[in-house]
Amino acid sequence: MVDFPKLLRVLSQEGVEFIIVGGAAAAAHGASRLTNDLDLVYRRSPENHLRLVKALLPFSPYLRDAPEGLPFKWDTRTIGMGLNFTLITTMGSLDLLGEITGGGKYEDLLPFCEKIQVFEIECYCLGLKKLIEVKRAAGRPKDFDAIAELETLWEEKREK
Repeated sequence: MVDFPKLLRVLSQEGVEFIIVGGAAAAAHGASRLTNDLDLVYRRSPENHLRLVKALLPFSPYLRDAPEGLPFKWDTRTIGMGLNFTLITTMGSLDLLGEITGGGKYEDLLPFCEKIQVFEIECYCLGLKKLIEVKRAAGRPKDFDAIAELETLWEEKREK
């Protein structure tokens, strides 16, 4: 189980630049599906890498589904050499994405975001229309299952 409030609060307090995407973004827009992780697109800059390390290191980030004992060091070098990280932490599962299919990187997605207040934390969330586009582009069965509900939410939002 992901401790969404704590995870978002820790990242926000350290000044990490991120955008909520995936199932948590869908839920923020009113979708009823539950998600087991927090998907975030993060800004790929040395300063933001440092903030990510500082924010998450106390919560033992490790590669999710990696064999136990596999050497893994959460530091700016690791982030800089990688792109997308599926992590398990003591706060739950976190997917840190340097870019996403159909949307690109942080800077590409920012114009399609909304500032939202979630758990008393102000942060960016991918807008509903763009969320539908990236889910369609990802092409995974679970994304196609979610698209119908998201499109209904989009239509309701447009009618208001």
